[in-house]
Amino acid sequence: MAQPQVSFLQTKLKPGSFLDRKREAVLQNTLLYQLDVLKKTGRYDAFKLEWQDVYKDEPDHWPVPNHLFWDSDVGKWIEAAVYFLHDQTNETIEKAIHELVGMIRSAQQDDGYLNIHFTVVAPKERFTNFRDLHELYNAGHLIEAAVAHHDLYGNDELLGPLVKYVDLFCKTLGPGKDQKHGYPGHPEIEIALIRLYEVTKDSKHLELAQYFIDERGNPKGQDGKHFYTVEAEARGERPYERPNYYPQPKSYWYNTAHKPILEQDSVEGHSVRSMYLLTAVAALDKYRQREDYRDALSRLWNNMVDKKMYLTGGIGAMKQWEGFGIDYFLPHSTDEGGCYSETCAAIGVMMLAERMLQIDLDSKYADVLELCLYNSMLCGMSVDGKRFTYVNQLASSDADPDQKAAWFTCACCPPNVSRTLGFVAGYLTTTSKDDEKKTAQINVHVPAAGVTSLDVDGKKVELEVDSNWPWDGSVKFSLKASDIKTGIAVRIPEWASSSYKISPSADSSKVEKGYLHLDSDFTASNSSFTIDFPMTPRFVAPHPFTNQNVVALARGPLIYCVEDVDNNWVTDHFKTLQLSVQPQPPKVSESQVNDKVTGEDFIMLHIDEQFSFMKLGEVKAPGSTGLAAMADMGGGKKPSFTLPSGVGKAVNGSAKGTVKSPEGKEVEKLNFVPYYFRANREGKGHMRVGIRIG
Repeated sequence: MAQPQVSFLQTKLKPGSFLDRKREAVLQNTLLYQLDVLKKTGRYDAFKLEWQDVYKDEPDHWPVPNHLFWDSDVGKWIEAAVYFLHDQTNETIEKAIHELVGMIRSAQQDDGYLNIHFTVVAPKERFTNFRDLHELYNAGHLIEAAVAHHDLYGNDELLGPLVKYVDLFCKTLGPGKDQKHGYPGHPEIEIALIRLYEVTKDSKHLELAQYFIDERGNPKGQDGKHFYTVEAEARGERPYERPNYYPQPKSYWYNTAHKPILEQDSVEGHSVRSMYLLTAVAALDKYRQREDYRDALSRLWNNMVDKKMYLTGGIGAMKQWEGFGIDYFLPHSTDEGGCYSETCAAIGVMMLAERMLQIDLDSKYADVLELCLYNSMLCGMSVDGKRFTYVNQLASSDADPDQKAAWFTCACCPPNVSRTLGFVAGYLTTTSKDDEKKTAQINVHVPAAGVTSLDVDGKKVELEVDSNWPWDGSVKFSLKASDIKTGIAVRIPEWASSSYKISPSADSSKVEKGYLHLDSDFTASNSSFTIDFPMTPRFVAPHPFTNQNVVALARGPLIYCVEDVDNNWVTDHFKTLQLSVQPQPPKVSESQVNDKVTGEDFIMLHIDEQFSFMKLGEVKAPGSTGLAAMADMGGGKKPSFTLPSGVGKAVNGSAKGTVKSPEGKEVEKLNFVPYYFRANREGKGHMRVGIRIG
């Protein structure tokens, strides 16, 4: 099955639908806005290889220069732009792509080397610090841009230079006696090399990707030592010298290089690095199909989802290394112990989940993919596409108020959101076919409105999904398949597994691993059918072992939060707000909202009973929330559970009516907005997902 960066062309989003509007914001605003930023910050002209004063800046995180990622910033912008140009031309964007490609081509050295920092700033230091300085990471994003550029334009203007660069890697890195037994400090190029192989069919590209995966973490990789140790000694690095993000020397787990991938039992270190590495392993499965790879992927997926994932699908609690803490360490905010949840990490989870679905059609992967898509990824960009978040905490604090920024020194996230939305349709469905047998299979992972098409033996098969997802749970499917026998598998979300309805009834259908399988006999007799998924608001809670005695509101695939804009009485980031869930959770009402500031349409949730405020000096012991549901946890299915009836501590919560906040303000109800919508309006920056159980 094709990667989503290619298969997205099979699916056209319905004009005006939720995801289409998000893409439209990128096309109309984000790409041009980011292009302007690239030019103003010096990134755009950097491939001219002229000195810029910013190259002298002290690094925010030693030993990584602030400009080190500029190659990848440009690469991701090009990649994002070409995805959108498949749909609509834009003279300004196309001109910029042409200019950038020309500058990149001219920046390449005679031996194929292509990197801004190591050509302009430190030409004698190339290939001396793979651990920290991102040569291969930057190259990976340029390769992905080149592959996407080739897919759109059909030429090798950008692909050619990157193939030449990879040739240099193949000579320099590998198991040979005269080669460096190295691999990237930040995985990414492995994904890119597999995508490159799918275009070039040159086996050395696939072999280099596998080498990087297998050699990573080898304790005796070079001269009987770990490769990072050998290159550090060659640089003259002192034994106890360490990067800022290492808590102690040789913290190779930060790079996911403390052990070979096959020996790892838990996800560790930098969240994005971990996700990109695992995505590459899963992508390699298409060509290697090794059980040991699959076992490692399953083991690490389960550890991540069961023990290290937030309710929003976000991952990474630790700010110092932008990554994972110990099992179940999932605080909501900076002043509660830390919460990082980087936007790029959420995108990495989506990438991994999509590849896992190619190995095993199990709804647990699509459930998490959808959770990240509509929550921890989408919140990384404002509704207008001009402001962004790097960190996505589940609660604000005075130290870190909830807000979006125009840009970042390390600007990995903004163009990553753009490129993800560029090919987001590739995450919705996957297809397969047999021309000889005249059969087709369409798997629907996310029922967003759109049309998926494929040709089978010269005939067109088309599945239209008509929905208002993620707001409305009624989804109509219409199939046009001529005489092609077509099966359809529709994911049943975990939160709807016991209450969905299909019309007309499908007696011959079966549910396997969370997918409703409708065979070709059913689709031949029922070219149109409807599935209704309940969109009733529900309370979800993190695992009890997190010691987060909180509940959050969810509706469909969306997680909700409270913000000060809609609850203007708040002065303490909602820390003293508490809900009673005994003997039943409070009732939740809904209202349709068109926000006057942003123009966004969404469903707001309200609670007007069973809430109160914790008084100063009041002592609360941890509750027993969710213990009755623990049997439902595990297996990498979800990072939370739905709160069952009658679970929680009894408190003197309010009945319907007015409650006074700690400052004496009257509060009649609580108003909740979708988490993705947070920090889109001017406010005080107070926000919280999980509300304390009283």
